[in-house]
Amino acid sequence: MSAYVVVMAGFGVIVLLTAWLPMVLKELPLSLPIFCIGLGALIFAIPNLPGVMPHPMEQLPLVEHASELVVIISLMGAGLKIDRPFGWKRWTFTWRLLGLSMPLTILCLAWLGSSLLGLSAASAVLLAGALAPTDPVLASDVQVGPPRSGQEDEVRFTLTSEAGLNDGLAFPFVLLALSLAQGGSVTSLAKWFAYAVLWKIVAGVVMGYAVGRVLGWLTFNLPNRAKLSRTGSGFVALGITCLAYGATEMAEGYGFLAVFVAALALRATRREDAYHEKLHDFAEELERLLMMALLVLLGGAMTGGQLFRALSWEAVVFGLLALFVVRPLAGWIGLIGTKSPAGERLAISFFGIRGLGSIYYLAYALRHQDFDRPDALWSTAGFVILVSIVLHGVTVTPVMRRLDRRRKLTAGPWRSRWRSHWRFPWRSS
Repeated sequence: MSAYVVVMAGFGVIVLLTAWLPMVLKELPLSLPIFCIGLGALIFAIPNLPGVMPHPMEQLPLVEHASELVVIISLMGAGLKIDRPFGWKRWTFTWRLLGLSMPLTILCLAWLGSSLLGLSAASAVLLAGALAPTDPVLASDVQVGPPRSGQEDEVRFTLTSEAGLNDGLAFPFVLLALSLAQGGSVTSLAKWFAYAVLWKIVAGVVMGYAVGRVLGWLTFNLPNRAKLSRTGSGFVALGITCLAYGATEMAEGYGFLAVFVAALALRATRREDAYHEKLHDFAEELERLLMMALLVLLGGAMTGGQLFRALSWEAVVFGLLALFVVRPLAGWIGLIGTKSPAGERLAISFFGIRGLGSIYYLAYALRHQDFDRPDALWSTAGFVILVSIVLHGVTVTPVMRRLDRRRKLTAGPWRSRWRSHWRFPWRSS
């Protein structure tokens, strides 16, 4: 039996499960990522299975580009589903998490990596930068609903917008780790700030906005016979994603940031057009399929690829502190002074899910520079991702249901009616 035949059969099973499992698991305190991780771990634990599941260090280019693809598709889907117009006051919670909570998280994780794990400054910053952002792929269970669905409360909106933006904004710290690994002189740090912080962020935003606006015009504002929306094809979202990412990377900007900004700019063009839903649905289906495949492989790496071969008790303590103390506390500090109920602020702070974005950052950095103790970095990150998937996957359904019930009781029928017919009159049609 050849490995190719086994892979083909396994891929067919994954495609079928992609369609079936979300419906089956919807009412259970069990998420799709948990099932995928468990399935991969069981399959690759079978003795004498054809083919070998390698450690991620042995296939860095493949790991980097596969995780990169699923992240950018997820970012496009996240941007397309946001109904709320972009703005400083409207996105207050998001700016607080990005400007206060994420730097505080990176600082604490870097300190823990150095003091608890004994990592060098470069490796500690790399691990902190990789684990700081909320993952846009695995955070789908706490994100807003499809376009125009009305499922956009403050908790879901904040976690969606944070996951969309912080992947790009965490990249400067990964590049800082690369600079530190190369020596980290004052001159190199100044260049890092000018290039990695100023230029690449500005280029990402500008390129993403330009691509989104131009393609929005081509999609919705051309004469009826020529506009892209007339095709009715959802795979246009894939073309927009790849164009925004590729063009921005060629301009040496942050492609992750550009894809999300492009999705927001596209969504702002004819916001109530039903074609946005087709674009979102295609992106979501493709994201789910790729996510399942990668998580099955990640589960296989845990059992068949010896991903945890360098896991120590210090790494376990680090992971538990990162998920149960650092992120919740940093998120809570960032939201101090806001008027949102305490339960909602606690949920936003707690559901900082770690996942495939962290894998991408590690693979990217380790492919471009040598770091000390790479096996420890992979084992620690893998443990954090595994615990995050299980912890957040089990708790997300009951927590979000409880928040929804409390929100409805607080709003009351009169207020709900007023909001639906006056604040959002288009939703009554």
